[in-house]
Amino acid sequence: MGKYKVIVTARSFAKADDQALRLLEEHDCDVVRLVAGVATFDEQIKEEIAAADAVIAGLDEYSKELIDLAGKLKVISRYGVGYDKVDVEAADRKGILVTITPGANGDSVADLAVTLMLDAARNVAAMDAAMKGRAQARPQGVEMWQKTLGVIGTGRIGQGVARRCKGFDMKILCYDIYENEAFKKECNAKYVDLSTLLRESDFITIHSPLTPETKDMIGAREFDMMKNDAVIVNTARGGIINEEALYEALKSGSIRGAGLDATVDEPPYDSPLMTLPNCILTPHAGAATKEASSKMSLMAAQNVVDVLTTGDCKYKVNP
Repeated sequence: MGKYKVIVTARSFAKADDQALRLLEEHDCDVVRLVAGVATFDEQIKEEIAAADAVIAGLDEYSKELIDLAGKLKVISRYGVGYDKVDVEAADRKGILVTITPGANGDSVADLAVTLMLDAARNVAAMDAAMKGRAQARPQGVEMWQKTLGVIGTGRIGQGVARRCKGFDMKILCYDIYENEAFKKECNAKYVDLSTLLRESDFITIHSPLTPETKDMIGAREFDMMKNDAVIVNTARGGIINEEALYEALKSGSIRGAGLDATVDEPPYDSPLMTLPNCILTPHAGAATKEASSKMSLMAAQNVVDVLTTGDCKYKVNP
């Protein structure tokens, strides 16, 4: 029996290779895997967290009520960069560090963002569905070549999308509270206010965290500013786009299309967006590549090891 108990709820943790598991084993950690989303998960996590030293968490929620059940928990290591599902204040009060894996999934998410743009621009999903129904629909698409890209949030992923879109000779507009001078020079990007970005962009990609300030940042007023052929993509967090307003904009044709890898409810099976052919939905799969899984797993495991052995971690978000 190992010195430490580590609960893993992130489904794809260590699925690409065993480096992360070996790292934990080398540091005397016993791993207990739980599957988030199954009927018994809530009871299992409540039972297991009482004696856990660490959790490697997926997209499941860590509320104050759950955190209060922890007896000796030292770290909630998020397998990813978002931590809006973790009550950080509750963790802070109990001396539990919350850590993330910045940069590990950036290339994979950026790839998917561009994929969603291309799909929405050329109706790939619709044509595939038609062909499989033994029809030959050829809906008219639009090009990405030399169009204008609007990047909301110029962190690692937003920058990665912009770099990829320079291959389409696109003009890059950006909106962020912080201007990155090196990136601006590299991509010949221009920082503008949000209204200007929405009015002038053909493709809009969101890479901001979900905060009280960014919740419903894109609503009916913002959709009214966009071009009729505009495509909006969100691979960040659900809630940044107001989904009722998005539904109306897509249904009425006031914008061309949307690609969402993040929605308010995941999966969004009861959302009216599911009924729209011009809304492409993916299951929060931006990081679902072998490369990202390997990097995120190793970083999440290293964060656990760092906290358990030193009491600190480079990638903590609190205190």
